[in-house]
Amino acid sequence: MGIRTNILLRVYIAFGLILLFAGAVVFQLYRVQFVQGKKWRAMSQTLSTKYENVKASRGNILSVDGSLLATSVPEYDVHMDMMAGGIADDKIFYGKVDSLALKLSQLYPDRSATEFSRMLRDARKDSSRYQLIRRKVTYQELEKIKKFPLFSTGRLGGSLIAIAENKRILPFRTLAARTIGYKNENVKNAVGLEGAFADYINGENGKRLMQRIAGGIYMPVNNGEEEIPAKDGADIISTIDVNYQDVAQDALKKELIKSQADHGCVVLMEVATGEIRAIANFSRNKNSDYEEKLNYAISAANDPGSTFKLASYMTLFDQHKIDTNTVVDAEGGRYNIYYKEKILKTVKDVEENHLMTAKKAFEESSNVAVVKYVYGHYSDNPKEFTDNLQKVLHLNEKLVLQIPGEAQPLVRDPSDKHWSKLSLPEMAYGYEMRITPLQILTLYNSVANNGKMIAPIFVREIQRLGNTVEHFQARVINPKVCSDATLGKMKALLESVVWVDAIIVSLI
Repeated sequence: MGIRTNILLRVYIAFGLILLFAGAVVFQLYRVQFVQGKKWRAMSQTLSTKYENVKASRGNILSVDGSLLATSVPEYDVHMDMMAGGIADDKIFYGKVDSLALKLSQLYPDRSATEFSRMLRDARKDSSRYQLIRRKVTYQELEKIKKFPLFSTGRLGGSLIAIAENKRILPFRTLAARTIGYKNENVKNAVGLEGAFADYINGENGKRLMQRIAGGIYMPVNNGEEEIPAKDGADIISTIDVNYQDVAQDALKKELIKSQADHGCVVLMEVATGEIRAIANFSRNKNSDYEEKLNYAISAANDPGSTFKLASYMTLFDQHKIDTNTVVDAEGGRYNIYYKEKILKTVKDVEENHLMTAKKAFEESSNVAVVKYVYGHYSDNPKEFTDNLQKVLHLNEKLVLQIPGEAQPLVRDPSDKHWSKLSLPEMAYGYEMRITPLQILTLYNSVANNGKMIAPIFVREIQRLGNTVEHFQARVINPKVCSDATLGKMKALLESVVWVDAIIVSLI
C-alpha cells in the first residue's frame, strides 16, 4: 500500500468517526428533547421552584369581658417586580418612576425622593424581579402603597409584591404579660397561655409557590398569593378581668416599693368557679424598678410560714384535738423544744403572749401556741397530722394548672428520709415544706367555698369563628375538706382576724 493510500485511509477513518460521533450527539439530543423531554422539564421545574410555609395568623387571647389581651396584626415586606407586564414599556416606567419615588418619600420620610428614585432606576437597569422596597409595612400603609404610580396597574400586570408576616402585640402592654406569655421558636418550654394553648392558637400554615430567579433569590409565583390558604388559629377566652388586673398590679407594685421587697405576687380568684380574675408577679430589676420576669404565684414553692396555720388549726379542729376555747400557755412568747434534755429549737412570738384561747392564738398568729397544740397532740403519732395534710388537703400534689411551670410541692411525713425531731413542730407554723402561693390560695378558697376545694383555672373556653370549641371548668380536688362544724369555726376565725386587723389600722 502506498503512502498516499495510507494517508487517505486514515483520513476516511477519522472523518467516519467524526460523523459517527456527530450522529450520536444528534441522536441523544433528539432523545433528550422528544423522548425524555417531559421528564427533564419536570425536573427543571422542580429545581427552580419550591413551596414555602405561610404562617397562619395566631388566634386572639381575650379577657373574660372580651377585651383583647393578645392579638396578631399583619406586617408586610413590600417588593417590586421591575419587569412586570404592566410596566414592561420603558415609557410607562420612566414616565412615573419619579412620581412613585415622591409618594414613597412622603410615606417614609427617612429616605428622600431622590434616593428612592435612584434605587428604583438602578433596580430597573438590573432587571430585578424582586426588589425590596420596605420591610414591616402596616396594613394601612400597604393600602396607600397599592394606589401609588406603577403599583396601581392591576393584579395581572402589577409590579407590587407584598409578603405578609404576623406580628404579635399586647394591647394592654404589661397587663398580665407573664400569664399571657409568649411564643419563642428558640425556647422549648411553653410560656404562659401562648405556650400552653399553642396547638389551638397557632392555626394551620398555608403554602406559597416560590420560583428561583437570578442570584439564587426566590420570589412568589403569584404575587404573594397563597396556593394553600393558611387557617387562622382559635381564640382563647381567659378568665382574666382587665379592670381587676390593673388594680392588682398597681396595688402590688406600690406595696413592693414601700417595703423594698425583692419580688412579690398577688392573685385574685373567684370563689365558686376557681377562675383567676387577676394575677401579678413583680421582681426588682437592677434599676430598682419592678417588672414581670417570673410567675412566682405558680413556680415559687417556698415555706408558707404563718399562712399555713389555717391548715394546722383545720386539722386540729376536724380531728377533735382542740376547740376554739381550748386554752394554751404561750409562755411569754418563747417555747423551747427539747430532745433528751437538749434544746433543739426555741420557737418565738413577736408579742409576749401568755394564757390564750385557740381563737385568740389564731388572731395573734402565735407561733408558740400552734406548735404546742400540734406537738402536744401529734408527737406520738405525727402521721395522723401529715395524713390530713396530704390525703385530705392534698397539699403535696400539684394543682395541674392550665399553664406550665407549676412547682412540685413538698409536705413531708415520718417516712421521709429527712424527717427529724423538729419536723412536726416546724410544720405546725409553715416550715420544712415547699408550697406555692397559688396552692395556699386554693386552700383558703376551700374554706370560702364551703369546704369544696377546686383547682384554679386561667382559661374559660376556646372559640373558633365565634363558636365554642371547648369549655373548661375547675377540677374538684376534694368536695369536702372538713366537717361543717370545722368549717364554721375556720370561717369565724378568719373573720375575727380581719376585724382585729381593721381595729389596729383604725387605731394607727
